[in-house]
Amino acid sequence: MNDFGFLNSAVAAALQKEDITVPTEVQATAIPLALQNKDLIVQSQTGTGKTLAFLLPLFEKLQPQRRETQAIILVPTHELAMQIQRQIERLAQNSGIALLGMPVIGNVNITRQIEKLKEKPQIVVGSPGRILELIKKRKISAHTVKTIVIDEADKMMGKDNYSAVKAVIDTTLRDRQLLLFSASISNETIKTAKLIMKEPELIRIENTVSIPTSIEHWYFIAEQRDKIDELIKLARILKPAKAMIFINKAYENDVAAEKLKYHQFLAGNIYGDIDKLQRKASLENFKSGKLQFLIASDIAARGLQIDGITTIFNISMPEDPLDYLHRAGRTGRNGNKGQVISLITARELSLIKLYEKKFNISFQGKDMFKGKIVNLKPFDSQKSR
Repeated sequence: MNDFGFLNSAVAAALQKEDITVPTEVQATAIPLALQNKDLIVQSQTGTGKTLAFLLPLFEKLQPQRRETQAIILVPTHELAMQIQRQIERLAQNSGIALLGMPVIGNVNITRQIEKLKEKPQIVVGSPGRILELIKKRKISAHTVKTIVIDEADKMMGKDNYSAVKAVIDTTLRDRQLLLFSASISNETIKTAKLIMKEPELIRIENTVSIPTSIEHWYFIAEQRDKIDELIKLARILKPAKAMIFINKAYENDVAAEKLKYHQFLAGNIYGDIDKLQRKASLENFKSGKLQFLIASDIAARGLQIDGITTIFNISMPEDPLDYLHRAGRTGRNGNKGQVISLITARELSLIKLYEKKFNISFQGKDMFKGKIVNLKPFDSQKSR
C-alpha cells in the first residue's frame, strides 16, 4: 500500500524501495501544489521530509529525454548540495527515470565543473555564486530552466546571499516556478520573496518540537576567553567517543582545532570558507571514526548526516532555540543516550533558561574539581570564572 497517490507509479515505486509509503505533512501539502506549477513558500521543521517535497515534483515534471538544465536548486553549503545530489541519484536509480543531477559549488575547480556540465544534467544543485558564474560563461543555459528551488531559504534570502540568488533568478524566463523551503522563515524573508515570486502560496507546517528524553543537558560557566581551555579539560575527563563542537567564528574554530591537536586529540574542523579538501577530509575521517572531534559552524553543519555522535559541545551559544534543537538532535538517536554540554558565560545563563522553557527540558549545572565532574552549587550559578 502506498499513499503517494498524487505521484506516478515509477516515482511511487522508487519511494517504496526506500520504505517510504506515507507522505509527511509537508509532502502531502506541498507536492500537489508544486505539480500545479504554483510558486510556494514552505516552512517545515528539519527532519520532516522537505528534500523529497521539492524533488518528487521534479521527477514528475522534468523531461529525461531533454538533455538540458531544467531545474536549479540553490543551497548554502557543500554538504547540503551533496545530500540532495545523493537523493537525486537514489530516486533516478530506483524509479528508472533517467534524470541526472550535478553539484556545483564555489571554491572547487571550475574547469572540472565545466567539463562535467557537458553531460547535460537536468538538475543543477549548488551555491548561487558559482551557478551564476557558469550561467555567465554560458555553460549553464538559464533559459531552459523551468523550476528554481531555494533550500534553507532563511539563509539564502538574507543579505549575504540574496543578491546572488536574485541574479540567478533574473537570468531565467519569467514563467519559471519558484519554490522556497526552510525550517524557519521570518516575515522579512516572506516579504522579500514575494517581490520575486508570482502569487506564492504560503505553507506553514506547525510541528511540535521536542528533544528526546535520552539526552542529558549540562552547562559549565566560564569566561568567554577561557571556553576552549575548559573544553580541553572536559575532553580529558569525559573522553567522548565521537563529539561535535559548535563554534561559529572561523578564527575561534581554527584555534580550537589547533589546541585540541596540540593536546593530542584527534580533531578536524569545518566552517563556511574552509578549504574544500580540508572540509572533505575532516568529514570523512570523522564519519569513519579516525577523528574523535569535529568542530563545526552551524552553517557548515547543515545537511550533515553523521551516525554515532555521543556528545555535543556548545562553545558558541545559539540565540535561536531551534538551533539548539538541531544541534542536540545530532546525538541520542534511535533511543541511544546522548549528551549536550554548553560552556556559557554568566550572562548566557538566560539562554539556558530559554531552552528549558521552550523544550521542557532540564539542565544540570556542573563544575570540574580535581579532575572530576561535580554538581554546581546553587550559589555558584552566578559566578563568572
